[in-house]
Amino acid sequence: MTALSTRILEVTKELPEGAPIAAKALLHLGKRAAVDQALSRLAERGKLLRARRGVYLRPVESRFGVRAPSVEKVVEETKARSGETIVSSGAAAANHLGLTTQVPVRQVYLTSGPSRELHLGKQVVQLKHAPLWQLSLANRRAGEVVRALAWLGPKTAERALRSVSQKLTPTEVRELKSAASSLPTWLARPVSELHV
Repeated sequence: MTALSTRILEVTKELPEGAPIAAKALLHLGKRAAVDQALSRLAERGKLLRARRGVYLRPVESRFGVRAPSVEKVVEETKARSGETIVSSGAAAANHLGLTTQVPVRQVYLTSGPSRELHLGKQVVQLKHAPLWQLSLANRRAGEVVRALAWLGPKTAERALRSVSQKLTPTEVRELKSAASSLPTWLARPVSELHV
């Protein structure tokens, strides 16, 4: 292993689980071409995981062996470093709220940034660009309701809204109603008619 590769590994050991590693952040260690080549070789040797072109992750070592970082940690680190809004998909929200029994097979998140895929070992995480109204109330239960209803679509949204609104607190209903003006008409109408 080259001195540059060793220095890269030393730097990455200081990073939290799931933190993305990009060549641009390592230019203080060497020239861009050398850093790119070292990262690529480290990925070939299994010392780093190639999440996507130009972005790497440090595998997690435990007493049970080496594994990819958890999806949640990668999403949190991506959110923190990029400044994007990233939330669970409508399918996951609908499942969590009990509006469907289907468990999403693929890990899909909605983002304010560009669509892309992250490869965490054998697992693929999709980040899909979504309109701002689907990202409203990002870390709130009311936002989860918006994403679930968007995923269910206009034909079943009204019935699902009646069902899920009974499980919401008055504060959550007010939050949901406050977002009505940013929602598409087919969703804004039933949301604005909710009673607190």
